[in-house]
Parts: sequence; C-alpha cells; structure tokens
Amino acid sequence: MAVAKSVRKTSGPLKKPSVEGPIGVIGGSGLYQMDGLVVQEERVVETPWGIPSDPYIMGNVEGIPVVFLSRHGKGHRYLPTEINYRANLAGLKSLGVKRIFSVSAVGSLKEEIVPGDMVVIDDFIDLTRQRPMSFYGSGAVGHTPFGHPICPELSGVLGKSCKDLDLSYHAGGTYICMEGPAFSTRAESNLYRSWGASVIGMTNATEARLAREIGICYATLALATDYDCWHPGHDMVTVQEVIRIMNQNVKSANEILLHALRNVPSRLACTCGKTSENALITDPKRIPGKTLDRLRFLGLCQ
Repeated sequence: MAVAKSVRKTSGPLKKPSVEGPIGVIGGSGLYQMDGLVVQEERVVETPWGIPSDPYIMGNVEGIPVVFLSRHGKGHRYLPTEINYRANLAGLKSLGVKRIFSVSAVGSLKEEIVPGDMVVIDDFIDLTRQRPMSFYGSGAVGHTPFGHPICPELSGVLGKSCKDLDLSYHAGGTYICMEGPAFSTRAESNLYRSWGASVIGMTNATEARLAREIGICYATLALATDYDCWHPGHDMVTVQEVIRIMNQNVKSANEILLHALRNVPSRLACTCGKTSENALITDPKRIPGKTLDRLRFLGLCQ
C-alpha cells in the first residue's frame, strides 16, 4: 500500500482538472524544480519497491494538476544506476499520473545537434546492464510491446511547443542509454554514431520501459549539453562545460514544459495505456502472494 505523507502545503485547493489525472514531470540534471508550479504539497510515497528519489511535488500550473519529481533527488544525490526507477514510476502511477514529460541532459552524436539544442526523442537503444528494468519477475512473467517507446501524442506536443517558442530543436532522434557514470570512450562514441543514433544519456530508456509496462504515456525532451567525445573540436566532456550549457537549457526547458502543459489534450487518444493490458502470461493462481500484491499495486493484475 502507498503511504502518503504531506510535509508542506500552500493555501488554496487545486483548481478543477482539465485533463485526465495529473501530468507527471520528471526533471533530470539541472532541473530540480519547475517554474510556474503552484505547490500544494510535498508527498512521500512508499511503494513495494521502496522510496522514490525525492518527495513528489504536487500542485498545479495554471490550473493543470502536475506532479513533479527530481530524478536524481535534491542536490543530485543518485548516480544513474542508483536511481530507484521502479519506485519512481510506481509512485507516479499510485498518484494517478497517466502521462509523463521527462527532461534529460544528453550528449550530441550528430554535428547538426549543437549543444544548447533540444531533441524530441522518438526511439531508444538500451545499453544498460546493472539496473532492474521490469516490474515483472519473482514468479510473474509479462511481456510488454515496446516497438514504439515514445508516446506520439506527447512528443507531438513537445515538438509543437519548441516550434511555437522558436527554439532550436530536432523532431525525432534515437537516444543511446548507457550505464555511466563515466562518459563514453571515443571508440564507443564513434560506434554509436555509426548506428545513426542522435544523442546519448544514462536514464531515459529505463524510465520509458517501466512507464510502458504500467500503461503510462511517456515522452522525452532531451537537452544537448556537449558533443560527447567524438567531435575533433570538442574531444573531452567536462562537468563544468556540461553544467554551463545545462543552466542555459533549463530556462528553455521550463518554457517548453509550460507551453506543453497548456496544450496537452484533455483526453488520451493514444494506445500507450493499452499495451499493458494483456502482458501478463503467468496464471495468477500460480503467482506468489507478495508478487501478486505488487502487481495489484500497479493495476497489472486483479
């Protein structure tokens, strides 16, 4: 069961929702809070997978219910591999979130994606190997379709927001998700370029897989901060340079999120939420009680 604990409130109730459930926003490196979010409360949610990265910041943006989560926690405390992705996503699900905008700092693998540009991702190559990436297991087998990992409805909203705001962005692109925390070798970077990938990061493929398993729409706004290490004029990634560009990008990201929230359709029209409906293969009568409780927490089993 979810144990919710309110630790801070502002005066006044949330305005009447105009969308199905609150919109989830996951902030990555540099985006630890969201401009324009009128905070109602900070809520700690205990899930069967443990405690999420940070308390969920719940409130509204111009009357639109929003749940914000800092992926790495306040002060950037968790390595990409240390993030409790399952708790993060399960907590959002328990709070009624059906759609997530994810913001992520990335390295560019293409000349035309200049540091400072935005990329609205449409696919992933997942190279992670040390982190749990499924809610199934422990006596329950489920296989969820993941051929189109990004919600087309949400990515369309992000792209339109970038265009309307006249920001430099790229519609579509493949995100390489590496384990980290070290950046790539030059050989690795050139290999990923030969695959036609657009950007490289360390978090979003894991989030996207888990979101799809539990029927939450998911879209990534990638913020290019560097040229990884393949570019002859930018042959070494430094944290200082990444932070400098990241701080510039955060302002744009907040503008994009505000515009996107204003333009999210009031009703879901995509099929992302339906892919989890028939994923479970195991006979529920054969699933251990503890595992069954976990699946029920997520609505994956009766």
